[in-house]
Amino acid sequence: MDAVREVFDASTDFTIGLEEEFAIIDPSSLELVDRYPELYAAAQEDPVLAESAAGELIASEIEIRSGRSESMAEANEKQAEKRRHLFALAADHEVALASLGTHPWANYLDQEIIDTPHYQRLKEDLGWVARRNNTWSLHVHVGIQGADRAVAVCDWLREMLPILLAASANSIFLDRQDTGLASVRTEIFTRTFPRCGVPGTFRNWDEYAGFIDDLTQFGSVVEATQLWWSVRPHHAFGTVEVRICDAQTTGPESTALAGLIAAIVAQTAVDLDEGRSKGDPLRGRQVEENLWRAIRFGMEGKMIDFRGRREIETRRMLEEVLAWTEPVRGDLGIEVDLPELNGAQRMRREFEAGKPIEAIYRDSVAETAETFSRVEP
Repeated sequence: MDAVREVFDASTDFTIGLEEEFAIIDPSSLELVDRYPELYAAAQEDPVLAESAAGELIASEIEIRSGRSESMAEANEKQAEKRRHLFALAADHEVALASLGTHPWANYLDQEIIDTPHYQRLKEDLGWVARRNNTWSLHVHVGIQGADRAVAVCDWLREMLPILLAASANSIFLDRQDTGLASVRTEIFTRTFPRCGVPGTFRNWDEYAGFIDDLTQFGSVVEATQLWWSVRPHHAFGTVEVRICDAQTTGPESTALAGLIAAIVAQTAVDLDEGRSKGDPLRGRQVEENLWRAIRFGMEGKMIDFRGRREIETRRMLEEVLAWTEPVRGDLGIEVDLPELNGAQRMRREFEAGKPIEAIYRDSVAETAETFSRVEP
């Protein structure tokens, strides 16, 4: 952990890294297919994908990573090129890529864990939990210089997780039915994995490092990636990583959401630097209450402003967050163009109008292919 502190102390503020996960499916049946090993091997022959394509637990999933970028614009440009190459590669191998938080009907018992030492160890350690996690998400890394500062940013970001989840909610279907939730992915992942969901507050690096040392000493973890919290300091990159969001159906939505995340992280750091404190971070149960509201209702519900002693429409809360981050978005050149309706809202409207789940999913796969294949970010 002393070495990790040095990584954060040498980090650069507000660098950006993007990670997008995709389901690998049969374009005709729309079923998940275990084609990751084949796609990954082919990606190693593509100079754009060789360093950016990766696996993520199950063999019917593939991820692309932008790598470290000095700005949001650079990250978007890099990721757009990687998207184009990945979707072309998938087409060459006669598979399709889907981008929702869950697959609407695939049976998790049918999915295979990637045959690598890392993921096979997780399969052994987690058992059913590892097998159950057939979910897809968007992760964003933002560079934060200073170990104590990174922990403080994570402490404050906890209360921003519900609004980010609500904005990104894109998984209403599971087991071939409408779950009634806006993000069933979050209910699957954060409620089953250990060391997941909303972390506690640590206040400073020494307190955080002491906890990690305890987990290591008593054999709970062997590497930092076993901390699956929805926001965490990333030990290798010197970044704060936000991991709460559902995968997005369209490329522009994913880009806009990543921009919002980056702006929230950066504005939080700036506010801390300039002494704009709101008091103490919210307690875990307060954050969890709003997180449940985001899981259940997404952008259609309300959240609790615990400091202001009010209930507020989630849409209005998002507008307030956009206004709050306006200074840093201007400074860093971050554009956030979120749609009027997110994926969960669009899917539910279609389903309630009588459109079958299979048709909704097929159309989303087509929209993903069309929008993620564009060269421009």
